[in-house]
Amino acid sequence: MPLQKLQFRPGVNRETTSYTNEGGWFDCDKVRFRFGTPEKIGGWEKYSGKSFLGTCRALKPFVALQGESYLGVGTHLKYYINEGGGYNDITPIRETTVAGDVTFAAVNGSSTLTITDSNHGATQYDFVTFSGAVSLGGVITAAVLNQEYQITRIVSADAFEVVAREVASLNDITIDGQYTPTPVVADGSDTGNGGGSIVGTYQITVGLDTTVSGAGWGAGTWSRGTWGSAANLTAVGDTLRIWSHDNFGEDLIINVRNGGIYYWDKSTSSAPFAPAVELSQLAGADATTPTIAKQVMISDRDRHVLVFGCDAQDNIGVQDPLLIRFSDQENPLVWSAQATNTAGDLRIGTGSEIITAIETRQQILVFTDKSLHAMQYLGPPFTFGISMLSENITIASPLAAIAVDDMVMWMGEQEFYIYSGQVQKLPCSVRSYVFNDFNQDQAEKVTSAVNSSFSEIWWFYPSATVTNGLINQNIDRYVVYNYQEQVWSYGTLARSAWIDRGIGQYPIAASLDGYLYYHEFGNDDGSVNPPAGINSYIESSQMSLGAGDNFVLLSKLIPDVTFDGSSSPSPNVDFTFQTRRFPGSAYDQTTVSDIIRSSTVPVEQFTDQVRLRMRGRSFALKIESDNTGVEWRLGTPRVELRPDGRR
Repeated sequence: MPLQKLQFRPGVNRETTSYTNEGGWFDCDKVRFRFGTPEKIGGWEKYSGKSFLGTCRALKPFVALQGESYLGVGTHLKYYINEGGGYNDITPIRETTVAGDVTFAAVNGSSTLTITDSNHGATQYDFVTFSGAVSLGGVITAAVLNQEYQITRIVSADAFEVVAREVASLNDITIDGQYTPTPVVADGSDTGNGGGSIVGTYQITVGLDTTVSGAGWGAGTWSRGTWGSAANLTAVGDTLRIWSHDNFGEDLIINVRNGGIYYWDKSTSSAPFAPAVELSQLAGADATTPTIAKQVMISDRDRHVLVFGCDAQDNIGVQDPLLIRFSDQENPLVWSAQATNTAGDLRIGTGSEIITAIETRQQILVFTDKSLHAMQYLGPPFTFGISMLSENITIASPLAAIAVDDMVMWMGEQEFYIYSGQVQKLPCSVRSYVFNDFNQDQAEKVTSAVNSSFSEIWWFYPSATVTNGLINQNIDRYVVYNYQEQVWSYGTLARSAWIDRGIGQYPIAASLDGYLYYHEFGNDDGSVNPPAGINSYIESSQMSLGAGDNFVLLSKLIPDVTFDGSSSPSPNVDFTFQTRRFPGSAYDQTTVSDIIRSSTVPVEQFTDQVRLRMRGRSFALKIESDNTGVEWRLGTPRVELRPDGRR
């Protein structure tokens, strides 16, 4: 019987039924399209063996003047500078007490320490470092007291609790981002109060890791302490903790969304790194320096510091969510607009707040909740100008837009968009699949990424999957657009931040397990030891002969696949054929064939043919592999088939 080539349209299509999409692909995971054919994505390996606290949603690589390579890492609990794989905590300080304001109290048989500090202003999970304490008299020694602690409970506006622990790094953490200390249990001799020289140094209030909306328990500061406590008296906001950051030379300017603006000076980088400090408190900062913003950015072309959704120079401390301010050129400390400088401001006239700003080669695109604007450098006397590009657009989150070349692409509330001179909706063949299983309450977590080596834009998002009656709250899926081939794919992977290759050889992404990972690195899942295989697969839509009224008999498969790039000496992939009688029925027969590479010299060789005996009105093909060391790419397999009657 003659052989028939199995050639499929590139990309996955979930906008029609499987039967209507005959000749196309219908389902996949961890597969990309290149030159029109599907292949397994690259693997990942840990960036370093050290972890960070919290969920990372911001990464910023930069290089100092002496060639040191740094990576800014912003989580909902901390801000770090990663150098050589180690994490240096530079989280800004909110308050340092006067010596003697803090006292300790311990209870025999308990590891809980009660700290008294009048009007401490802290919330549950905040971090505080104590110094100057002396032993309580027993096992609660000065070394136990004089270290950093995470607050476990707010007792009142004047007291909170921590768990006494052995001296150790807070990077001994669990998967949920909380550290697991070895507790120290007080004995009967621990009756002191730590002495009269204790100083408490409080880091800025930690952020939320889950978006909270509405009112009541779980909203805003609810559930972060007892009623009337400082946790409920201190406003911490009800949105996700998202950092923005940009390097000013070899220094770093950092912003907590809807919070403070901070400056990290590279000259303080001798270990231990000094914390970032408020920009407005730097020596030489003028009185109009902004103190609150939604986002910061350094304009690469003209070297202005830009702040979006900030306080006005005549109303410091009061946030205007549509105001944009810019510093004097080359000077982050001068913000008062004068005839002798280029500082100034602009205000957007549509929308209710700025969501995000993205810098391209030609301009800065500014998104509000319902419009898109272009901000361009004009030079003196106006410095910058702004114009509207589009109204009635949406954007899923502050991290949902990304620039590549002269294009900006973003995920909206129910659509994907592209700007390349004009705003257009991006045709998407998996739109319904993505948005029909999307946790809209956690849309703020959507993060975008560019993988330029493969001409791909990735969006990581939280699905609406329900497990044991609870809806998923975390990023667990991705959708990919290949902008060169204009095709879509999707899959399952939890990544909360991503930076493309550039300063480094490989992309770097943050996982929810507290580690960074190199991507497109090897073939396997390096989050476990030893590395595990990645389950990658792609499944076709149903295929039939003619109008589908005849049964088809499949008798032979001639596979076509390459394992180029595999590290396994005998890589393999499973070809699965499935047949069914009617489009809406279950598959009747399934045959799995293991295709194994046997040689690479003189040419790549693998299983030459597979005998089949399957019958149905339509059939589908699935290619899958979950073994270690396997890299595969599909070619054009052929099948031997013939009509086999109507019954």
